[in-house]
Amino acid sequence: MLDSNKIYSMLGLCMRAGKLKSGEFACLEAIRKKTAVLVIVSEDASDNTKKQFRDKCSYYNVPIYFFGNKDDLGHAIGKDVRTSLAVTDQGLAKTLIKDLLLEKSTEEM
Repeated sequence: MLDSNKIYSMLGLCMRAGKLKSGEFACLEAIRKKTAVLVIVSEDASDNTKKQFRDKCSYYNVPIYFFGNKDDLGHAIGKDVRTSLAVTDQGLAKTLIKDLLLEKSTEEM
């Protein structure tokens, strides 16, 4: 649980730094314009939404992670419910990926 708090904090930092797009339209646009370095979709997103982002990220070669729920993702960035987030900064994305991988490996233990 400790690592997920770290991830939510990093997402808040990304938001304050202006390096985060949130919401379906803004995220898909960031992927298309190749400004998205990392995409995070909530685990409680619809199957259709997950497939749409998985396909788009696969096509544009953007790493995608399924993490958290809509409420927590929105709360972490100081907004309402959010299903998808796109990080546009290489350094911040690298840190988040490291934490996301750590989170996934602790879940499997």
